[in-house]
Order: sequence, then C-alpha cells, then structure tokens
Amino acid sequence: MVGATAVPVSRVRARITVSGVVQGVGFRPFVYALARELGLSGQVCNDASGVIAEVEGAADAVTAFGVRVRTDAPPLAVVESVEREELPARGGTAFVIRDSTAGAGRTLVSPDVAICNDCLAEFGDPADRRYRHPFITCTNCGPRFTIITGLPYDRPATTMAGFPLCDECSAEYSDPGDRRFHAQPIACPSCGPRLRFVQPGAVSAYDEDALAAAHQLLVAGAILAVKGLGGYHLVCDASDQDAVATLRKRKDRGDKPFAVMAADLATARCIASVSPAEEALLTGHQRPIVLLRRTACSAVCSMVAPGNPDLGVMLPYTPLHRLLFDQPGPSVLVMTSGNVSGEPIVVDDAEALVRLAPLADAWLSHDRAIHVPCDDSVVRVVDGAELPIRRSRGYAPYPINLATPVRPALAVGGDLKNTFCLGDGRYAWLSAHVGDMDDLATQDAFAKAEEHLEQLTGVRPEVLIVDKHPSYRSRQWALTHAAGRPVIGVQHHHAHLASVLAEHSYAGPPVIGFTFDGTGYGDDGAVWGGEVLLADYNTFERYTHLAYVPLPGGDAGVNNPCRMALSHLHAAGIPWDPHLPSVQACSAEELALLKTQLNRNLACTPTSSMGRLFDAVSSLTNTCHRSTYEAQAAMELEGLATAALRPRGARRHLGPAQTSRTDAPALATDGAGSGFGAASAFAGSDAGFGELSGRGYRFEFEEPGVLLQAVVQDVLDGVDAAEISLKFHLGLADLAVRTAVRVRDERGISTVALSGGVFVNGLLLEATCKGLAEEGFEVLRHRRVPPTDAGIALGQLAVAGRMTEWKEQGICV
Repeated sequence: MVGATAVPVSRVRARITVSGVVQGVGFRPFVYALARELGLSGQVCNDASGVIAEVEGAADAVTAFGVRVRTDAPPLAVVESVEREELPARGGTAFVIRDSTAGAGRTLVSPDVAICNDCLAEFGDPADRRYRHPFITCTNCGPRFTIITGLPYDRPATTMAGFPLCDECSAEYSDPGDRRFHAQPIACPSCGPRLRFVQPGAVSAYDEDALAAAHQLLVAGAILAVKGLGGYHLVCDASDQDAVATLRKRKDRGDKPFAVMAADLATARCIASVSPAEEALLTGHQRPIVLLRRTACSAVCSMVAPGNPDLGVMLPYTPLHRLLFDQPGPSVLVMTSGNVSGEPIVVDDAEALVRLAPLADAWLSHDRAIHVPCDDSVVRVVDGAELPIRRSRGYAPYPINLATPVRPALAVGGDLKNTFCLGDGRYAWLSAHVGDMDDLATQDAFAKAEEHLEQLTGVRPEVLIVDKHPSYRSRQWALTHAAGRPVIGVQHHHAHLASVLAEHSYAGPPVIGFTFDGTGYGDDGAVWGGEVLLADYNTFERYTHLAYVPLPGGDAGVNNPCRMALSHLHAAGIPWDPHLPSVQACSAEELALLKTQLNRNLACTPTSSMGRLFDAVSSLTNTCHRSTYEAQAAMELEGLATAALRPRGARRHLGPAQTSRTDAPALATDGAGSGFGAASAFAGSDAGFGELSGRGYRFEFEEPGVLLQAVVQDVLDGVDAAEISLKFHLGLADLAVRTAVRVRDERGISTVALSGGVFVNGLLLEATCKGLAEEGFEVLRHRRVPPTDAGIALGQLAVAGRMTEWKEQGICV
C-alpha cells in the first residue's frame, strides 16, 4: 500500500497481564518507566483483572520487560502471575498510560499502608506545600482498602471522589514521572480533607486550630475520639492514671489491657523490651499493634494493662498521628478502638457524635469518609517469627494462596472475634476483624463488610459454610441469607486445624493436629477444646482429648476460674481444702451452690477445654479467680511462667492465706536488662527442650487429675506461683511432644499442626515447637492467620470449599 510505513521484522509485540496487588501501588508509573528504559512502545492500563501492558520493540527487550515487571515491582506490589500473549507488531515509538477499564477478571486490592519516608520528609519540611498536612500520601502509602467503593481502583471509585484536585495536585496526578501519579487519595491543604475539632458547648475549630484544641485537652487529661484510617480511636494520656481509669470505666472495660501508641521507636524502647523482629514489625508499612514485654516507665501508668506483663504498642502510621505528638505533652497515648465494648468500631462522623458521646469529651475528625471499617491489627513475636492475633489493618484484604482450588464460597466463621472468608480458585480472602456477633450492630457491620468484599473480589458464593454450633449467630445469618444455596457445617476444631494447613498451602497427607482452645461445639454435643486430631482437609479422627469435666453454668463457669478449678478438683476426686486459694475465693453460699450443682450435674455441660484447664490452674495458684475479659486467667498465668525463666525475675511466694494478686504486676516490670523479651521466652537459656521439660508436671490427656493433684500439693507446700505455672506450661508442651511421638510410632505421621486460641500463649507455643523439632517433626504453626476463632473461617473454606457435591452433603447437618 502506497505510503504505508513498514514494521521492521525484528520488532515483536506482546500483551503482558500482571495479576496480584498491582493497583494503587504505583504499578503503572513503574511500567511506564520500565518500558521507556527498555526502548519499548505501547500502552498500559488497569482493568478488573490487574494491569495490562502492550509492549513492542526488540525481542530481548520485550522478554526483559516480562521478567522485570515481576522482579523489579514497586515495594507495595504483590505480583501473583505474569501472562504473555503474542500480538502483531504495529510500529510506533510512544508509550502511554491509558484510562482504566472495567473489564472482566479479578484484581487484588492493597491494604491501607503507613506513611512512607518520602511523604514524612515532605511533611516535616516547612518549605514544602504539604508541610504538616494531615492527609499527605502518595502511591507508596496511605489509605487503600478503607476508601475503595468499587473497581477498577481509580479516584471516582473512592471516598476521595468528592474532593476535586487543585491545579498543582492535578499536574502531579497526571505526570507519569511523579510519585503521586494516579495516587487516588492525593490531596493538599488547598483541595483535600480538613480537620475538625468538636467539643460540646464550643464552636468547631478547623485545621491547626483543631490540633491546638486537641493538644490542650489531652494535656488536661481529657478523652478524645480521633478519626483514623479504619475508624475512630479513643485517645488519652497513657501516663495519666485518672484519665485511663475514666476511659476504662466509660468503656466498661474491666481489666482488659489498652493498646498504646508511642511517639517514636525510642519511646517504645523506654516502655517495653523490643527485639529486632519486633522492631521490624513496629516500623514496617503495616504498623500493627505489637505485644511487647513491658518495662517500668512512668509514661505508661499501671491502669493501662493491670496485671499483664505485656503491652500492646504501635507507632504512628498516619500524618495525623504524628501531629498528635508534635507539641509538648504525652509521649505515649492510649489508642483503643472507638466503640462501646461489644460493638463494632465507629466510622461515620455523625454516628460518632452520638455513639461515642458517653465515652469522649471531644472529637478530632475530618471529612474523608471511611467506606469500610478496619481495626488495628495485633501481632506478637514468638521465637523470632510473627504470630497474628488480630489480622486487620495493613493485612486485609491480602489473600491467602491455597494449595488446591475451591469453588466460589463464603465461610462465615464463628461468633467470637469474627472474620469471614471468601474463596474462589486458589485464592481465599479473609476479612478484616468484624467482632463478636452477639451485638446487632456487629451483625450489620458483618453484612456490609461481606457485601464490600464480594464487590472487590468478584466472588459470587455458590455455598455458605458455617460452624456446627446450632446457636451461633454467624450460622443463623448464613441460614437467613442462603437464598437457596447449600449451607454446609464444619466442626469447629477441624476448621482450626484446616486453617493452619491452608495458610501453609499444605497439600500433603494427614497431620497430627493439636487444637487447644476455650470453647468449640463437638460432634457429641459436648464442649471440646483439648483435642488431638489426625486430619486432612477431608476428614478427621479424634485420636484423644483432655478428659471431660463439668462446665458449671456455662458462661458462669467461664467467667469465674475459681469455679472451674473446683470443678476440676471435683472431677478428679480431690477435696476442696480450705487452704486452697480457689476455695478461699468463693463465699460459703457459692461453695454450697457449686457443690450441689456438681453433685447433681445441674446445668453442667461436659467439656474437654484446654482453656478451662488454664483457668483452673490460674485460680489454684491465686493468679486469677474472676475474669473480666476473655483469656485473662491464662494470660496472667503465662506472665508468671515467663517470669520464672528469668534469672533475676521477681518471684511471688504463694502462702496459704493469700487471696489477692495485687503484687503480680511487679513481675511485669523486671526491666529490659534481664535479656528476656517477648520474641523468645527461652532467650538466654542454653538448655534443650528435653532438659527444660524435666521441670514440668507429667500427666496424660486422659488423666488431668494427676496434674491437678500435683498442682494442689505444690500450692499447699507454698511453692512459688511462677514456678507452678512454668511447670504446668512445660508439662503441657511435653505432653504434646510425647503424644506426637506415640502417634508417629503407631501411624507413621511426622507432620504436626498447632492451632486454637491457647496457642496465642507464646511460652507454650515456643516450648511445644522446640520439643517437636528436637524429635524430628515438621511443625506447622500460624504465621499469617490468627490461631484463634479469628482464623477459623479460612479453615471452614478449606474444608467445605473443596467438596465436589455440595448438594449431597445436606443442609447444615
């Protein structure tokens, strides 16, 4: 054809489709720069399946491009796959960035990310136009998941859609060479959200005046409701005993610890021992709350975490948080979820003024809407490795890669610490933390979050998966919303075990599973919780379990460890010696009522719960008789045991007349110099597990009475509570190791999996892992998903999502 320009034969063209977390993380500017560096022409755009680039040029350059989009990807990107399709060469020399399309497919959304160093430098530069801007952000940091209203991820599909860009921000947004190219939350003081301070009876203040008013109240001991990335926080001076006590009373918090935010890493080191692994978590882009071993420091008063040796610490992760510390005042702030206990975190500004009015003295808010709530994540480090406790901000909605594909399904999880899980193919999306499902507001939040995650993932569930407990509200929600779809029940502890297998993409033969928790509905109608299962995804065998004891009065037994101690003694035939702290903790009337209840088996459900055994030992050692929050007795017992490993740790002598534990916090303020941080309970010890386990009580799952008799004898002999607790922890770890060896000898199984809320206990987890490793077992422990009920939705999905004939499985049997 006359006038046509010939395309050189040496040129090739390819369509490169990159899937994963590749939107909102600077991927298109990266592709643009890479293509120009390699001398390639073509285009790049977002669509619902990820990032699609068409590149043309020399064959080796196109090949290099396909490799480097994976190896050189931006730091926040997670590249799951790179697919190449050959196209006819077209010629041309330009490379352009096209607008996003809404085509079919699936992309993965980035979690919210802490402020990056580049933005932090601008934030602190008086010459920069974003100096002290509370909403400074770029493609490498800031809100993502909580502001997205749809896909593809572009500004019109976020809660920033109502903030038109000024000319300067628009130029940055449109410049492929700028760090803020297509950074959807981009803003500046001229065109972005504004701070607003609200106090009853006063005129609202804005921007710097709002900050000044907030500072003034914090210094004065007030409680502020501060709007964050995923919801409101309730904030006060962590050193102010009266302020913290007031917040605790207003929230009806009991003794449950508060999390704190330290101004910087140096401050965090003053209030807690920080290992290198813990420092990496504190300062990384996810910025979770990290459980650290607390030290004696006046910046944190005793009311923040009464009786607890650990402190939940996080560092500022938004520019607004930085501004809270930029004036003389508190260096550590209590930073707890903005909600009434038991309700979901508040995200709406108008709702905050109503629901938080009984809790807060004033509000520091802004007008960037939060589309979906997202609480702070909580982690701890055990033996140098991360252990998630609450997987939410900074982690959700990153998916878990499954070993084998599942059909489109929704697993609704449990009723405590609820999360749900959507799955399709080899992806499983575990939601952010929802909360306890006993509140209607939480159930409403569950429904909204589920709808949002369906929208983001494109998963349309063909089946709903539930716990077998007939009274779980999550199960009732699924039955109500099934709309003709099958509803499949999965046993609670099988789901626990499957969750740890799934997060490791395990596809091997059956494993030995230790699933230790407080409560789970068993197939025989009893309350399970001290289980040894031989299982894979398809089935499980209950190899052995902790012997049943009566759970007197359901929640009454759970909330009163002293009653659980007496129930265990009753089951073992051990007298209620009046010198025992558990007996002394009960009134004569309570003792008589409990004795009648146990003798006649009135309102006594049989339980094999390991959590209730921890409660019993905690009470017998005079550590905790009445729980004001979940797992309080076990947490305080762990603190004592860890203290017993310290060469200079304070010890508490247990005399027969002691009935209170007011001296227990001394164990938690031993100082950083002891060399024992939360990263490893056994730091500084050269002893192997075999040597350490020799200090523990020796008992069997089928005969816990042997353990109880030994504990009672030590208590009556006046042995340190810390030493008794350590002997209990080491004995339980030894029991798990000996049982695993027995199963291997009988069945030839050499892989062990550990799950259930009891394995949040760092000392027990580390001791068990060390003992199993020394015996040559492969050990699977949680690293990405909580071992608590916050992780069972993933296990439910991994079990039931693999079924090929759902309709033949029945409806919730």
